[in-house]
Amino acid sequence: MSDGYLPYAADAEQSLTGEELLVLQRQYEREMPQARVQTKFNYAWGLIKSTSKREQRSGVKLMHEIYDEHNERRRECMYYLAIGYYKMGEYSNARVFVEQLLALEPGNAQARSLHGLIDDKVARDGLIGLAVSGGVLALAGVAIAALFKKRST
Repeated sequence: MSDGYLPYAADAEQSLTGEELLVLQRQYEREMPQARVQTKFNYAWGLIKSTSKREQRSGVKLMHEIYDEHNERRRECMYYLAIGYYKMGEYSNARVFVEQLLALEPGNAQARSLHGLIDDKVARDGLIGLAVSGGVLALAGVAIAALFKKRST
């Protein structure tokens, strides 16, 4: 990829088509109430890849259920939970899961790359927040100065 990140970035940035997600949803619903773990995982993965925050939240919820109930799938779940939280803008939660994964697999290039993506986003959002805060403070200073000038005349 030209942005310097490994191919995992497609997981964080690309969504499935509506038709692809519908296939996963139908499979999941056909198997209910006892859907196979892989079917549930696939549907959760598809929801997390969605552009809809509501669908992303549903995907994260399903992925958490797998994470809690199936120890053998925790590693995969950590990665996709980190992506889900990243996509929803919940960077502290995303960081928790990617750091758990890195604690288990320090050499995991996908997780390291995702960690960098999260850090970059937090830094960018932090700078934007500082700029907005600075602008608000500057406006407040101008307003206070105008009030004092008006009172002194």
